Amino acid sequence: MDNTTHTIRIGTRNSRLAMIQTEMVADSLRAAAPGTQVLLEARLTTGDKILNKPLQEFGGKGVFVSEFEEGILEGRLDLAVHSAKDMPMELAEGLSIVGVPRREDPRDVLVTASGRPVPETGEIVIGTSSPCRKLQIELLGTELWPGGSVRCENLRGNVQTRLGKLESGMYHGIILAAAGLKRLGLLGDSRYNFQFLECESFIPAGGQGILAVEGRADSRAAGILSGISHRETWLCLNLERQVLKLLDAGCHEPIGVYSRLEGGLLEVFGISGRNGRVYKIHLKGQPEEAGELARRAAEGLGGA
Repeated sequence: MDNTTHTIRIGTRNSRLAMIQTEMVADSLRAAAPGTQVLLEARLTTGDKILNKPLQEFGGKGVFVSEFEEGILEGRLDLAVHSAKDMPMELAEGLSIVGVPRREDPRDVLVTASGRPVPETGEIVIGTSSPCRKLQIELLGTELWPGGSVRCENLRGNVQTRLGKLESGMYHGIILAAAGLKRLGLLGDSRYNFQFLECESFIPAGGQGILAVEGRADSRAAGILSGISHRETWLCLNLERQVLKLLDAGCHEPIGVYSRLEGGLLEVFGISGRNGRVYKIHLKGQPEEAGELARRAAEGLGGA
């Protein structure tokens, strides 16, 4: 009998949401491998430190990931837990996504302050740092506020910081991911109004609502995660990331892509703002045709 105590060290950003998400993965590992010691190592990334600029101005999505990749490659960490939508398309050599829990609610949410209604006319200021959310809320604005015009302003920081800026009156509304609000237990907070934006009409970022665990594919931790990951979520994440990769899309481009299994078919929704126009797609196919669906989706979203 092997009485060796194994330790798995997981890197995470130090925000409350990141810690909650990483603890979810840690609990799954402990349950799947009793006796395994799972330790969390939190740190402030470059992306967490610079909040006054959009990501595309100082390194893109990699600013949330690269420091943890370095830790894994140097042997200081075994795994890192990321919000999949924050991961760059190219990971460090030798590393891959080795675990994917079940997807949380992928929708975006328009959050406004209770007791402070959005004006029916004039300029309506919406806080978001996402080019894709900006594109879509400006398109949707005439439907939500027929007498007003939408102007988007940069909004960065953790969820609590963003909500604080909303309360201070800096914005009439802000757009946040439903998954984060749910994991933080904020959806019952009476200080705010929450309007869910359905994925079919307000398409989220690729990977939204999904946690992706990064590590070495041949590690013991990866082997444990493989057995407890959610296959449907992994299929959808791979498809969404493939579409973004085919489009060579970074955080500077307004591109959203969302997929789901519905009635045995793989369904894909997408939107992009490219070449001076807006492209939208809605495709269906067999799950085993995911690669071809991704190719068709990228082509329909303005890809070569």
